[in-house]
Amino acid sequence: MSSITIAPPPKTAGPPMQKETTAGNYFISNYPPFAFWQQEQIPDFHAALERTPAPGLPLGLYTHIPFCRKRCHFCYFRVYTDKDAEDIRGYLDTLLKELSVYAAKPIIGSRKPKFIYFGGGTPSYLSPDQLKFLTDGMKALLPWDEAEEITFEAEPGTLTDHKLRAIRELGVTRLSLGIEHFDDHILEINGRAHRSKEIARAYAFAREIGFPQINIDLIAGMVEETEEKWRETVAKAVALQPDSVTIYQMEVPYNTGIYKQMRAEGKLVAPVADWETKRRWVNYAYGQFEQSGYTVTSTTTVVKDPAKVSFQYRQGLFSGADLLSIGVASFGHLNGVHYQNQHDFQPYVDAVNTGQLPIYRAYVVPADERYLREFMLQLKLGSVSADAFTRKFGRDPREQFAGPLATIKEQGFLTNNGDRIGLTRDGLLQVDRLLQAFFKPEHQTGRYA
Repeated sequence: MSSITIAPPPKTAGPPMQKETTAGNYFISNYPPFAFWQQEQIPDFHAALERTPAPGLPLGLYTHIPFCRKRCHFCYFRVYTDKDAEDIRGYLDTLLKELSVYAAKPIIGSRKPKFIYFGGGTPSYLSPDQLKFLTDGMKALLPWDEAEEITFEAEPGTLTDHKLRAIRELGVTRLSLGIEHFDDHILEINGRAHRSKEIARAYAFAREIGFPQINIDLIAGMVEETEEKWRETVAKAVALQPDSVTIYQMEVPYNTGIYKQMRAEGKLVAPVADWETKRRWVNYAYGQFEQSGYTVTSTTTVVKDPAKVSFQYRQGLFSGADLLSIGVASFGHLNGVHYQNQHDFQPYVDAVNTGQLPIYRAYVVPADERYLREFMLQLKLGSVSADAFTRKFGRDPREQFAGPLATIKEQGFLTNNGDRIGLTRDGLLQVDRLLQAFFKPEHQTGRYA
């Protein structure tokens, strides 16, 4: 690949250490922040669809299923709890119409997805018949025969033996169970729809059916969490021996039920654990899993057998792969352009049914920001290869990001062993805070979501 000239960002002092949990999005999953994506750049996205992709660039497919039995108090995703069977069938029809438009564009051509992800909302809210209708239609438009990973998010209370078998028959390779916690009171007070008995039953069913990978989600620092309850939850998670576990630190975005209550009561600090406590709880969990033979593979993930378990969706997303995303409010990236769909149900459906792509905003990512995006996201895996980035982008990241790397090193969070630029465990546990030091000056002040 030919080299590109990119001016290094200035050295910054780095974001201050924050103790209390206040409102806002802190988890970094993309760059630049979504607040900088613009409706004015939508024509650039349409133009990108008419160009063929770079040779060998992987293609991923994300499908957003926005239906839930109940909205969690901490949920900030676009979800709906008031849709009936007719609304759902109409939405599935709309998804297939949207996908059919993309399938005919030069950006897709004869490409087939390497990884597929069903997120929500609650994909497992759909019935087996609805799932078969949707996935049969998707496969007819964009065949799955080259997909190496198919991930499906599920809420334990929506799963029966029959539905789990149907999900496995679709070709799902990783079932991701949104457990979050094992204590019934914690689940209830945080607005989760399921309880501990449903977790046990769903997990047993899933193991019996033989999914290649079962992942479970946990959240550290939920409302009314305690040291004792967290340790009990970790012990129960370890006892299940899942193939992988993702552990998130509780945050309170602006569109959550918790924030609405905070605002009504005039409170600035969220009623959840502070950041120091959450980091300590996640570190405790990682230690317990490591004692059971697991390996920490990212800021949020432990894996039982890294030789068998990979996260291709994450790796593709972090490495600049194309991601075709369909569904209300979904985010994608095609031919160097970020995009997001209409973020409300009816405008999304109406746009597709009038023959339009339902794009709400877009962002053309310049070369320096592509480099920055990939470096930051891959640093969330714990370490990156300087040589690999030099080959891809034409400049050594140790030079390109000398300023912020020096800042993180001064703070004691950086490890640098030859080719590998890495983070200490303490750094990994607060990587989202540290990554803000890499942001370009014009992106420092915008809200992340």
